[in-house]
Amino acid sequence: MSKISVIKEFFEFVKERKKYFLAPIIIILLLLSLLVIFAQSSAVAPFIYTLF
Repeated sequence: MSKISVIKEFFEFVKERKKYFLAPIIIILLLLSLLVIFAQSSAVAPFIYTLF
C-alpha cells in the first residue's frame, strides 16, 4: 500500500464513521513529529526544546 492510499483510507474512515474528533488529534501528532524531526537536524534545536 502506498502512503497516499493509507491517508485516503483514513479520511474515508473518519468521514464514514463520523469520528471527526480524530482529525485534529492526528494533525497535532503530525505537527509535533515534524517539529521533533526538524529539531534533530537543525542548529535551532536548543530554541525549539525551550518550548517544552
